[in-house]
This record gives sequence, structure tokens and C-alpha cells, in this order.
Amino acid sequence: MVGALDGIRVLDITRVLAGPWCTQYLADLGAEVIKIERPQSGDDTRAWGPPYMISDSGEQTLESSYYMSANRGKLSVALDFSSEEGQKILQDLVKDVDVLVENYKVGGLKKYGLDYESLIKINPRLVYCSITGYGQTGPRAKEPGYDFVVQGLGGLMSITGENDNFPSAGPQKVGVAVADLMSGTNAALSICAALYSREMTGEGQHIDIALLDTQVAMLANQSMNYLTSLNIPGRYGNAHANIVPYNVFKASDREFVIACGNDRQFVALSKVIGLPDLPLDPRFATNAGRVINREEITEILAKQLLTKTAKEWIDLIAAVNVPVGPINNIKEAIEEPQIIAREMVVSMEHPLKKKNYYVIGSPLKFSKTPVRYKSAPPLLGQHTKEVLVRFLGMGDEEMKALTSAGVISLKEGL
Repeated sequence: MVGALDGIRVLDITRVLAGPWCTQYLADLGAEVIKIERPQSGDDTRAWGPPYMISDSGEQTLESSYYMSANRGKLSVALDFSSEEGQKILQDLVKDVDVLVENYKVGGLKKYGLDYESLIKINPRLVYCSITGYGQTGPRAKEPGYDFVVQGLGGLMSITGENDNFPSAGPQKVGVAVADLMSGTNAALSICAALYSREMTGEGQHIDIALLDTQVAMLANQSMNYLTSLNIPGRYGNAHANIVPYNVFKASDREFVIACGNDRQFVALSKVIGLPDLPLDPRFATNAGRVINREEITEILAKQLLTKTAKEWIDLIAAVNVPVGPINNIKEAIEEPQIIAREMVVSMEHPLKKKNYYVIGSPLKFSKTPVRYKSAPPLLGQHTKEVLVRFLGMGDEEMKALTSAGVISLKEGL
């Protein structure tokens, strides 16, 4: 089966999450991704554990779960491009790649001759994607960008967490690095668009992706709520700023979620939970009324929903096509039959774990060019020799000299 990006070659000089997330998408879609890592330590996230993978022999490896979440399907080349020899190798590789993705500080690669202006002279068709905290321009451009800081600066934390009426009130970050993840996804989308543009113009271009831009764009209805009303959105906890009832409710045994999206669903919900007259109340007849009177309607619903178990309510409410569901932990989510049916848990073979090695699959589903899981996240330097021989025709003696000089490292015996 061919992938949508078969024939596209990507040079990946990113680390941590936003960049590797982008290039993992490209690898899943069929691109050949060459990941450049520091010879001794590799991608920063290799050390971001525990947990670490347990090998077939039962020993703890140095392969962190964090690193493995964003690096499948790639070739790992351990190369120090702070050296002149390393820079020359990368510049030679650029001649035969379609895309380069980097997430260094603005201007940080210029001293190595690896900036866009330098490399476009070597390969005018190169699509060069930079992912930074704040973009290539603006007063913060040269500051380091971290997801946590961006979630605060970009407004997300101000609308995440319980509101001030609760003892646990206060701003919260999201449980995963959403600015990083969405920036990586935006970068992959932009690269695909730039490759399409190149087919028409014959020229590559520079893509500038910023975590802060992405974070602000993600505010969606909340930012438009402000621009429309000039009222600053606050924190609603699990409730919704524009829809009621849309919240977590407690049953007799545990909490669950109801997401009632329109007035028709509210009528069905009210009837099935035994409160058929609720929609007749002028305060609650429309969503606009329920938003204005959210405390009153929420209190009425909360009292009624304490009378049955979560499963009983979920079964009843789902039967009338009102969105409802349990609050699963991650184990329960991964074991959810729908997740299994959608093949979102994928079995692979890792060099250190031949059996029972699993990754979370891609959410991208294609009818004719399906995602392919070519290989597990690579060991550091696993493909150094393969890449240098296949793309540059490098001989053993030259590789031996480069290894002695610390420019590259080889992973033998795999």
C-alpha cells in the first residue's frame, strides 16, 4: 500500500514535542523522515522518564515513553552539526530532501549554515518549516518558548479550571501540551500545502509556525466571545461558556458527562430523566435562557441525576440521542471498544521488545492511501550508517574517522 506522502523525504532536526509530533505525522503518511540527534544524548525527551520501556529480557531500557510517543517511523542519525564536518553532512543531505523541519531559537541555525536563506541556495525546492515559541518576528521572537508558558500567556489557562465560586478555583494548564501538539499538527498541514504549491511553482518556501499563534487561534469561540462582547471570558470548570446543560454531573455512584447541544436535545433529555416540564419553563425553554439561568437549571438537573447510577443514566440518555458518556481514566479509554474498533492501539516490533510493544495509532484514516506504521521509534543512531551510506555513499574509513572525532555515533548489531 502506498502512503499519501510516499516519495517525500524529510530532514528532521527537531526535538522535544512540537517538531517531532509534526514529523511523526509525515512519517505515518508515508514520508521518509531522517531524524538528526546529538550523538551522546539524542532528543531531550529520551531522558524524560520514568516510565521507560521494559525490554524482552525484563530490564529497564533508556527508551522513555515520552520520546516514544512522537518518534515512530523515523530513521535516527546521531550527528553533531556544531562541527564543520557535521554541517557539511547535513548540507549534503539537504540536496536530496523535500522538507526540513527545525525548532531552534530564531537565528540559531544561521551560524551553522543551516538557516533557510543558506539552504534554499543549495536546494531551491526545499520546504523549510520553523517551529518556535513566538515566531520569526515580533518583540518576543528570540525568547525560548515552552508550552506551559504559552498556555498562560495565550489565555488558555485563564479559561481552564474551576470558577471562583469553588474552593479549588484557579487557572489550570491542560493535561497534555496542547500548544505543542497543535503547533506540530499545524506544521504538518502547512508542509503538505507547501508541497502542493511547489508542484505548481517549482519553488519551496519558508513556513513560520509559532506556539503562541497556535494557542491564540485555538481559543476559537472564547476569543470571538470577547471580540463580540468585549466581556473577558472566565473559567467555567467543566461547564461550557455558550451551551447549557453541557457539564459533568454526579450520579449516585460516579460522575459522567452530558453535552446537550440544542433545544430539541434538551426536551429529550428532560423527558428521559423524569423532568418533562422543564422545557416549558420560560427560563429554560431556549439555550440562551439556560445560559443566563445556568445556576438554576444546573442545580435542578444535579439533584435529579443523583437518583440513579451513571450507567443507568448513560443508557437512558444515549437511547434518546443526547450526547452522554462516562469519564474514563486512560486505561479505560484505551480499552474502550470504539477505540479498539478504530485501530487506535497498534502493535509493533521494537528492536528491544519484539512482543507486546504498543503505540497509540494515528487518527488519520484514508480510503486509498492509509497510514502505515513502518517502524517503532528508533534507538539513538540506529540508522546513522544506513543513511550515510545510502544517501552520501560514505565509506567505512570515513565513518570511522567521524566516529573517532565525535561527529557521529553508530548503533551496531541491530
